[in-house]
Amino acid sequence: MSDRRLTPANGRVAHVSLKGEVAADRYVTGDWARIVRPLADLLAEPGGRRDRQVLMGERLLVLDRHEGFAFVKTEKDGYCGYLPEEAVGADLTPSHWVAAPATHLYRAPDLKTPEVASLTMGARLTVVAEHPRFMETADGLFVPRPHVARIGDWAKDPAGVAERFFGTPYLWGGNSRSGIDCSGLVQAALTACGIPCPGDSDMQERALGAVLPKDAPYRRGDLFFWKGHVAMAVAPDRLIHANGFHMAVGYEGIAEAIARIEGQGEGPVTSVRRL
Repeated sequence: MSDRRLTPANGRVAHVSLKGEVAADRYVTGDWARIVRPLADLLAEPGGRRDRQVLMGERLLVLDRHEGFAFVKTEKDGYCGYLPEEAVGADLTPSHWVAAPATHLYRAPDLKTPEVASLTMGARLTVVAEHPRFMETADGLFVPRPHVARIGDWAKDPAGVAERFFGTPYLWGGNSRSGIDCSGLVQAALTACGIPCPGDSDMQERALGAVLPKDAPYRRGDLFFWKGHVAMAVAPDRLIHANGFHMAVGYEGIAEAIARIEGQGEGPVTSVRRL
């Protein structure tokens, strides 16, 4: 059975690559677009529950527009779902990404100007002009220069990126500094380092790195997987993860986390993987 999350088909439409494999009223190539909101929920169905979140400037393939919703496939990780149609805009090529955990957009290059939006790490921006303290975007808004980096100028340490989210509240399906879940934290950390990463922990366990032998010592950046959960080592005996127990991104001893999670009835570690 195909995975709904990764299958660009919904009965009404399907991507042309699926013709002959899935049933649909019509088959389409889709149109490339970008997210124009600071943050948008990617929904399992129109008006339904959140699967993940997408950030400003992220690219996606729009396959269908119907009754105020767009059915899309994200370029970043291939995740499929529904977005409010007004969250989708022109396919402008981004030049920069938000490299700070969070930042603001202003109407003028002046810190005393009221902000118009908050952005999270990983958001993409198209910069058209550089000012002494700000970058000007194609929308005529301004972002502080220290908070952005050029596309391709990636971070070097995924665990260090994850640590910058310390204290962020836990949010199921969250991908931002305002709220994030376990797989969202890992994806944010790896994407900021230019490493492709799927959206959910089961996908990440199948795709990332190689299984670590049971007797191998842990090191910074190793990924710990449970059924439905993932964490990242920051030291040989310590990890960081977004978790519902603390309802935040927090640190925990590796042995303590393994014992606690299994003690809660959520099972043992299914694998430890090294990038």
